[in-house]
Amino acid sequence: MRTQDLVRRQQPPAPVPEAGGPRDRPATGPTPRGVLRRLRPFRLDIAWAAFAGLNLAAMRLFPAWQTVPFLAIWVSLTVIYGFRLWRLQPTILTLAAVTLATGGIIGVQVIKGEQDADYLAEVPLIALMFLVMVLHGRRRLAATQERLTAMEQVQRVSQENLRLLEQQRQFLVDASHELGTPITVALGHAELIEQAATDQGMAADARVVTGELARLRRLTNRLLLLASAGTPGFLQVAPVATDSLILDALERWGHVPRHWRLGEAAEATVPGDADRLVVALDALLENAVAHTEPGDRIEVSVRLEEANAVIAVADSGCGIPSADLDHIFGRFTRAEPYRSRKAGGFGLGLPIVQAIAEAHHGSVRVHSASGQGATFEMVIPATGG
Repeated sequence: MRTQDLVRRQQPPAPVPEAGGPRDRPATGPTPRGVLRRLRPFRLDIAWAAFAGLNLAAMRLFPAWQTVPFLAIWVSLTVIYGFRLWRLQPTILTLAAVTLATGGIIGVQVIKGEQDADYLAEVPLIALMFLVMVLHGRRRLAATQERLTAMEQVQRVSQENLRLLEQQRQFLVDASHELGTPITVALGHAELIEQAATDQGMAADARVVTGELARLRRLTNRLLLLASAGTPGFLQVAPVATDSLILDALERWGHVPRHWRLGEAAEATVPGDADRLVVALDALLENAVAHTEPGDRIEVSVRLEEANAVIAVADSGCGIPSADLDHIFGRFTRAEPYRSRKAGGFGLGLPIVQAIAEAHHGSVRVHSASGQGATFEMVIPATGG
């Protein structure tokens, strides 16, 4: 007995496939519903192809009236292209197919003598018109895409700038908060040293340290105020009487050796934050003091201008050169000739005034000329007298 026969006898019989098993089941294929679902995006194209086919048949069956179906095919092709805007390759293939189909039918009729040969020239002319329309449409589409791309780039740059500005604002807030405590502690110790010092030299050095620390604390407070400008909790709005505002300011600053004057004091009420308006007015007065000498005039006034209250601080000091007026409200900007640290301050007072005025939906403006003093005005919307 051969070995192969022995192996066959030892192997179990192969299982018989059950009825209805995989071999008896029909091969699965796409269902009609699945086919319809796949063709749904192309239903407009299919409808146009059917319409063009019917008109081609009409051209062949009714030679005397073939102008109507011929034009219907080309007009419908223009309409469908306006809806679909095919890519260039399918457009060229469709154009070639329609040209050959319509031209072929007319050519056969010309050969048979059923149509004049001149009628055949309309086919390439209409095809050329459609091609020009396609090229023009694609050029417009490319221009639109370029504009959209440019707008997206501008939007990305704007978002990045907003993110950087927010990071800058947050940095100023954090830095001002973190610097506030150690500056206050150091200032307190410096004042104690100044008071307890018996040596005149040591006391003078302590006064310098105290002055610089106080200056640094004012700087951090102003940076914090500028950083918080425009945030939701920046203003605590309530009715503010403008005449009381300027009277209180004159009382606070009256000890400074200047010739103080009260100008017009209109009784106006503005919806605003009294504390913020006091800070803005003090910044204007500080600026006026810095640009005047003892005995110079500083006048504070408020008047009504249409529906606004105009709070003005005018001085008879050195004035502002016209070259500096355009950027006088920029941060850390000091006008000539007061660019020194001692006289010019931090360069943050006027930006603070502008930020507070704009937070009140108002504005700030300046009228000045070199050597003729300066007048700063805060324009704040008023609610009445």
